[in-house]
Amino acid sequence: FCTPCLQECLKPKKPVCGVCRSTLSPGSRALDLEKQIETTEAACNGCNKKMYLSKMRSHAASCSKYQNYIMEGVKAVTKEPLHNTRNFPNRFTFPCPYCSEKNFDQEGLVEHCKTLHSMDAKQVVCPICASMPWGDPNYRSANFMEHLQRRHRFSYDTFVDYDADEDDMMAQVLMRSLRDK
Repeated sequence: FCTPCLQECLKPKKPVCGVCRSTLSPGSRALDLEKQIETTEAACNGCNKKMYLSKMRSHAASCSKYQNYIMEGVKAVTKEPLHNTRNFPNRFTFPCPYCSEKNFDQEGLVEHCKTLHSMDAKQVVCPICASMPWGDPNYRSANFMEHLQRRHRFSYDTFVDYDADEDDMMAQVLMRSLRDK
């Protein structure tokens, strides 16, 4: 994970797992996993040099062939940025669909609705989903609170590149999976 993603997951209020977004609780180190990382060998995707997984991150940071490998993947899925920003939906702040209070980030909207609207049965449009390319701005959720808790446990922008073409991304993933065998 990159530093901004990890920092987002480790917010002091409630640290969450970087993959599944479930709440982290204090625990002991996974020594068996550490040992496996220290004893498992793999080849660098750039230069094919074999090394232990525990050394891979520092090697990748200095391997120019690995950097080229990464940039090839980035170029394959990156499209020209959108120039008309007026048609670009706001995916960072949302209004409450119940009381129309504005400027909530995703986490803030979830907390606000849990605190103030948990008993409201009115069918409303999810402002987070409506802002997504696949979202229907007219779809009213039958149980908005359950929808929020199930669908919005994590921020989509952690996993989605809105400017990349889905077909190009899928083709690149398939090519890389074949190359990584």
